[in-house]
Amino acid sequence: MSVYQAKRRPASTLASALGEKIITPEHARYDQARRAWNLAIDQRPAAVVFPQSADDVATTGLFAREFGLRVAAQGTGHNAGPLGSLDDTVLVRTDRMRGIQIDPNEWLARVEAGVVWLEVVEAAAQYRLAALAGSSPDVGVVGYTLGGGMSFLGRKYGLAAGAVRAIELVTADGEFMRADRENEPDLFWALRGGGGSFGVVTAIELQLLPIEQAYAGILWYPIERGHEVLHAWRELTRGEQLPDELTTVGRFLKLPPIPEIPQEIRGESFVIVEAYHVGDPGQADELLAPLRSLAPVNDTIASVPMPALSHIHMDPENPVPGFGDGLMIDRLPAEAADALIDVAGTNAQFPLLSVELRHLEGEFGRARPRNGALSSIEAQYVMYAIGTVPAPELESAVQAQVQAVKEALAPWAARHMYLNFAETPRDPATLWTEQTYHRLRRIKTAVDPDDVIRSNHPIPSTR
Repeated sequence: MSVYQAKRRPASTLASALGEKIITPEHARYDQARRAWNLAIDQRPAAVVFPQSADDVATTGLFAREFGLRVAAQGTGHNAGPLGSLDDTVLVRTDRMRGIQIDPNEWLARVEAGVVWLEVVEAAAQYRLAALAGSSPDVGVVGYTLGGGMSFLGRKYGLAAGAVRAIELVTADGEFMRADRENEPDLFWALRGGGGSFGVVTAIELQLLPIEQAYAGILWYPIERGHEVLHAWRELTRGEQLPDELTTVGRFLKLPPIPEIPQEIRGESFVIVEAYHVGDPGQADELLAPLRSLAPVNDTIASVPMPALSHIHMDPENPVPGFGDGLMIDRLPAEAADALIDVAGTNAQFPLLSVELRHLEGEFGRARPRNGALSSIEAQYVMYAIGTVPAPELESAVQAQVQAVKEALAPWAARHMYLNFAETPRDPATLWTEQTYHRLRRIKTAVDPDDVIRSNHPIPSTR
């Protein structure tokens, strides 16, 4: 049997078992089904399956294993770049698994694998509860949490992985498991911050928080004031009395010339400071006073319901073509801020859509080993740079500018990268400490010795 026949046979067998839930390359809907969230990524899996249950996932995995194919799961398709073409892989798209259950008495949410964060925060808000959600409303809950989960509430409450109470998954051999502190504790540890290499997660249980509103928004300044604004923001983050309740972002932003953006700012460039505070707004006002004294052209910081936090960062809410990547920053002296200003401010050779620094520390930096494979982050900041690629001929220019930003900050880079902001292939050993990485490999070998399960940042078995 040829390689081509080996790849084609399981697709037809799956079709008989799963019916319309499977899309093969000759299907009219294949191009739509295989699409990643980043439209610049061209993934071409051997087949795409849209399961509606854990049984469907198990069926998919068993057939893929039998015929020598691998399995990769995607919800929304964010951070799909490192996966590659997927030509030897069945892509499991969990879009149709959208169940959400809120237990208001226990402050718990059970979330199926296709749910995005906006759906959870809106459901939780009905009970005056909040979640450690991401900055983008349409990022999938499961993938974000398996990678650690860096919320704007994280300086106070830590990584989202630490809020996980149980995970349901299907392993490479088709076995359904529920992992928690009492059942499959090693696997439970690995799944919280170790990524998606251990099985196809079908549902996750998360601890919620009794928070109804936050004091949050943006201070806007012309990009020409980038030097004074970024340095003032840097001083804020270095304050010895800075409370964990406040998270801020310093960011260079070039708004695209699209109709969705108000005409008066369409196509314009800014330096902005985002602020997210849980607690007394008066405390936040005192902390933000030096930045407000710089006379921002717009100040949107106000008390808002928790679901509003999903939109403040202005992440695109629909798939777009682009290229981005991140870097963890160990420290941010004045010369590091100057280096970023030089490469991302008014002198940028190719302005990107966004270049940001998020302040971490607080609970992010406090080691909680019981919270999983990624229980803390050693870096003080994370940088993320992204540009849109409206035409293929612009991709190399965007990639070069993202790389230029990373190189400018490289002297202050931390030892380990954060999985969810690593959008290009990395040596997996650089994502965790040496001890954690070796333990993850042992667990991977125990549950998937043949490396059937494929993730964007794979952990290989020891076989």
